[in-house]
Amino acid sequence: MSGSLVRVRFAPSPTGMFHVGGARSALYNWAVARQSGGTFVLRIEDTDTARNRPEWTQGIIDALAAIGISTADPAFEGPYFQSDNVERHREAALQLYAAGRAYYCDCTREQLKERTGSEHLGYDGFCRERGLEFAEGRALRFRTPDEGETVVEDLVRGKPIFPNSAIEDFVIARGDGSPVFLLANVVDDLDKGITQVIRGEEHLSNTPKQQLLWEALGTRPPVWAHLPVIVNEKRQKLSKRRDKVALEDYLGDGFLPEAMVNYLMLLGWGPGDDREIMPYEEMERLFRVEDVNTSPAFFDVKKLTAFNGEYIRALSAEAFVAASAPWLTEPYAPWRAGAFDAGVFATVAPLAQTRLTLLSEITGYVDFLFLDEPVFDEASWGKAMKPGAAQLLGDVRAAYASAAWQADELKNVLTAVGESHGLKLGKAQAPARVAVTGRTVGLPLFESLELLGRDRTLARLDAARLRLSEV
Repeated sequence: MSGSLVRVRFAPSPTGMFHVGGARSALYNWAVARQSGGTFVLRIEDTDTARNRPEWTQGIIDALAAIGISTADPAFEGPYFQSDNVERHREAALQLYAAGRAYYCDCTREQLKERTGSEHLGYDGFCRERGLEFAEGRALRFRTPDEGETVVEDLVRGKPIFPNSAIEDFVIARGDGSPVFLLANVVDDLDKGITQVIRGEEHLSNTPKQQLLWEALGTRPPVWAHLPVIVNEKRQKLSKRRDKVALEDYLGDGFLPEAMVNYLMLLGWGPGDDREIMPYEEMERLFRVEDVNTSPAFFDVKKLTAFNGEYIRALSAEAFVAASAPWLTEPYAPWRAGAFDAGVFATVAPLAQTRLTLLSEITGYVDFLFLDEPVFDEASWGKAMKPGAAQLLGDVRAAYASAAWQADELKNVLTAVGESHGLKLGKAQAPARVAVTGRTVGLPLFESLELLGRDRTLARLDAARLRLSEV
């Protein structure tokens, strides 16, 4: 399909944080809608009133916006709410009953087990010809064809075939008359003119039932596409009970939305060459649902982190400073209010930018500049403060008291002090780095000292020597 005829939908439930698998499905739908000049319909499936919360609905909209799917885009339509269409769901159920495509059933689970001798066999069609009318407690079941087969046209999986004899007469309305999700889903898609349903493979088992409902309601089914399941490192399906799956959590940890989008687009699809890092606009142009593979997609956090590092390094200096801002204020910043100096940070930011893989790491790289005293990493202290460290720090302190306070000169001075102790620069600077920053790893030392200033540097060298003398 092409042009404005293409209408896809994303239909999440507002019952929790935004799953990365849902984000992947949304992005694939968005790409299809945008590249065809079609429409992306957001439908909130909110009929589970016991679990729905309004803030989750707003969370869905905010999360979509974070990955570039904006309500302001001409391709976006909605949000619609499934709960607003309940009367149409009821009408469709009664339409199927009137046409003889559905019948009422008063069988209990216990009765079915008694007839079949099993808890696991599907419904046996007992009420098909009983001619029951609606009454409280009677479910409405769809009359599945006895013969033939249902062929699902799937852009990803070809043409899965489901024998109709293996599909039980399934419930489409409960005993209180309320339609079940299976029917509501079909009616909502039908009413909004959805032409393609692109969703996770866990829905494939319901597709023959939904296709039968589409046909029974007198409408041609949409084109289906079932995306591969996303798994963890143990090749288990990602689970919110076991795995980190919320998009909001990843963004909160300092993953850039652009990196997340890039990585999610590649979970089941590739552009056909060796490239992986590319802007969304190019991926959108190249994306084809038909090229999505069927193998489970491994959500590799290490690879995602590497992607993120690439995107961080590609930011302009101004963009990096802006992106870092959330982690330089409460509740992330460990320094007292008013201690942060934006000018100092802007100077040191390019030194940090090349080292980060997560934006949240920025706090640990620059905290020594804004804290009154460094926070010592004890493992770093133990590694750097070997015998002789106190004397070395004393000599460095004496030399720095009168040295020109530029990074190159500070390096030269420390090199000379180290040589006087029989140490190369790498060994000599380790105690000084820990004394001043609290860690063995961090930003370039001498540029850091220049920014920290003479007085604060000397005070920290003195404090480290005092701590060593107390051991």
